[in-house]
Amino acid sequence: MIVIIGAILGALTGALIARRRKGKLADILQYAFVYTLIFALAGLFLTLIIHRSSL
Repeated sequence: MIVIIGAILGALTGALIARRRKGKLADILQYAFVYTLIFALAGLFLTLIIHRSSL
């Protein structure tokens, strides 16, 4: 669940950053994709840490 939320937040964040910098559609999509990967990976690690520490 944390991974999905991170991916959605990452896509929104990346798209907003690219739009604020006046990027074209390709720039917006690229930023959204990269931020989605970064946030989803951070969510994955956070999920693993939470599950490992709860033992």
